[in-house]
Amino acid sequence: MAELPTGNKRSLLFLILAMLLVCAASLRVGPMATDWATVWHGLLGDAEAQYVLLVRDVRLPRLVLGLMVGSGLGVAGLVLQGLLGNPLAGPYTLGFSGGGAFGASLMILLGLGGMWVMFGAVGGVALCVVGLWLLAGRRNFSPRDMVLAGIVVGAIFSALLSLVKVVSGDSLTAIVFWILGSLSGRGWREVSLLLPFWLVGLTGIVLRIGVLDSLSLGDEFAHSAGVDVGRSRRLLLLYVSLLTGGCVAVSGVIGFVGLVVPHCLRMLMGPVHQRLIFPVIVGGGGLLVLGDMGSRWLGRYGDVPVGVLMALLGGPFFCWLLLYSNRETMGEG
Repeated sequence: MAELPTGNKRSLLFLILAMLLVCAASLRVGPMATDWATVWHGLLGDAEAQYVLLVRDVRLPRLVLGLMVGSGLGVAGLVLQGLLGNPLAGPYTLGFSGGGAFGASLMILLGLGGMWVMFGAVGGVALCVVGLWLLAGRRNFSPRDMVLAGIVVGAIFSALLSLVKVVSGDSLTAIVFWILGSLSGRGWREVSLLLPFWLVGLTGIVLRIGVLDSLSLGDEFAHSAGVDVGRSRRLLLLYVSLLTGGCVAVSGVIGFVGLVVPHCLRMLMGPVHQRLIFPVIVGGGGLLVLGDMGSRWLGRYGDVPVGVLMALLGGPFFCWLLLYSNRETMGEG
């Protein structure tokens, strides 16, 4: 793993401290008012029973799940941006989240739950990957074309998802609320369901993050460095599928975390993926927990899923990024 320069170490330390503050604050925020002492004693188990239940079994698993989903989506976005060399790439913009949502909602429609929903979501993401892989294999697609192809694949899965909603009947409300993206009502069961997918996907990417640096410099450079380009790409996409599918299965569709976090940290800390991987894990988890905290605060005015809030924040950033990349392209031309 590449050593961080002094400036990047300070940035990482700031990120970690900010994440810890956000995590601590998230244990306080909710419809039921709690002070710091109540939160502390609730964690220790020596508060009133209702507060122990609230902190340990409601807010704490929601916090842990937010960290896992945010970090998973952030790392998935980092890998996709590195593989395609395109800052617009991410699980949401390439249609991976839509594929996962279709697979998971199909399992819900069939009356299956638990691990079946996880497998359905991962299978949906895998279908997206195969679709993009076939398109890329038939033509020499540019990174921008790959994003456009991802949008097309995402639109197809969005149409299939609409079809599922049409025939879902009594399951419609649950499917629609789930698709909007939320951590509400999630507990330790969802954490345990996501954990194997998250661990395998994240560990696989961390162990191969140096290979991603070689791939991002071009196939010729990667070949000269002794990298098996085809196998490495397939493995990295497999790990991205596990991360994205697992996250979508437990939280629904939460967009733009995988786009915003890697891009902003790359601007701050440079393009070396070995130096970016841990900051992205910290930043992605912290951002989603912050967004979930905001959705809980807004929840007093009505139920606001965190996926909706992240889309409202990420949409303008995506527009700016699109305009910025267009200016760079025109400048080079």
